[in-house]
Amino acid sequence: MDFGFSAEDEVFREEARAWLREHVGPDPDRRAWERTLGKAGWIGLGWGEGGYGNRTATLTQQVAWAEEYARSGAPPRSGHIGENLLAPTLVAHGTDEQRARFLPPVAAGDELWCQGYSEPDAGSDLAGVRTAAVREGEGYRISGQKIWTSLAHEADWCFVLARTEAGSRRHHGLTFLLVPMDQPGRIEVRPIRQMTGTSEFNEVFFDGARARAEHVVGAEGQGWRVAMSLLGFERGVSTLAQQIGFAQELTRVVRTAVRTGAADDPVVRAALVRQWAELRAMRWNAVRTLGGSGDAGAPSVSKLLWANWHQRLGELAVLVRGAEASAGPRDWAPEAPYEIDRDQQLFLFSRADTIYGGSDQIQRTIIAERVLGLPREPKGVV
Repeated sequence: MDFGFSAEDEVFREEARAWLREHVGPDPDRRAWERTLGKAGWIGLGWGEGGYGNRTATLTQQVAWAEEYARSGAPPRSGHIGENLLAPTLVAHGTDEQRARFLPPVAAGDELWCQGYSEPDAGSDLAGVRTAAVREGEGYRISGQKIWTSLAHEADWCFVLARTEAGSRRHHGLTFLLVPMDQPGRIEVRPIRQMTGTSEFNEVFFDGARARAEHVVGAEGQGWRVAMSLLGFERGVSTLAQQIGFAQELTRVVRTAVRTGAADDPVVRAALVRQWAELRAMRWNAVRTLGGSGDAGAPSVSKLLWANWHQRLGELAVLVRGAEASAGPRDWAPEAPYEIDRDQQLFLFSRADTIYGGSDQIQRTIIAERVLGLPREPKGVV
């Protein structure tokens, strides 16, 4: 695919850049920021025609917006789960009524979502889900626990993968449910304190939580198909935007290496060059995937590439600083119980890159079995 930007794309890019320059400020309220984005029409660019989103944009224009957003220093998105995961899933599998109910509030920045997939005994092995949803009258009663639920403490809704067929195993008998989070006494959210000192992830406990029957996406018992479709949407234009952030981090590490003299070490210098070259390769791979020339293993290949690259960058970030990496400025993260700077944050958080979103082992298994056609790994063998 020729992924060049047209003159129209560059006009679109400049519009996005100018808007961000005018509106991005220091430490905005994240929920208010979502509404600001929605009011200006910047949410839902990739949903296509249908009247549920704001403005529409070509694929290259979506990339331009995502890249400019990453460059602008704008805050992390609270609405990205609703916009980039739930919305495409409803476009593909939802009913007209579901799309009409849920997509406009996402586009407006009024409703935030979280993802109820992982459980204490069903993380990368998602087919081990135990959370149960029992049909009662016009809806379902949900009981169980989810973990590592990003932004659950802010979310208005959660899409939940639950077992609706008693006695079913693995990917059979699962259903994809849309569950309101405002159910006091039925849903409890407990933030998980990480070693970075922050709490992006949460445990979520469902104790008789309710979901309406018309909020089943797909059909009862078809949750696995819908859930796997949703995971496929995790790649896309956001991958290229992610790499803008990676490039900014790499630039900072290189400048630090020059400042401290670490770049004079040929081993360190070779590692920095490798990071730069691999980042370029990741961009080409992402463009190949966007162009439709990828394969069934493209998301797994992408995850393996960026997770290990980012983890190595975190190691380099503290290596090039030497002893000074053990302490950081005291005003960078005042909400944390101890103070860390950006390099330390990068190092600590990136330790999880090869685990969350599907561990390296799971990604390699997908590539081996679904792409290379190798024999499936025997279950239950130690």
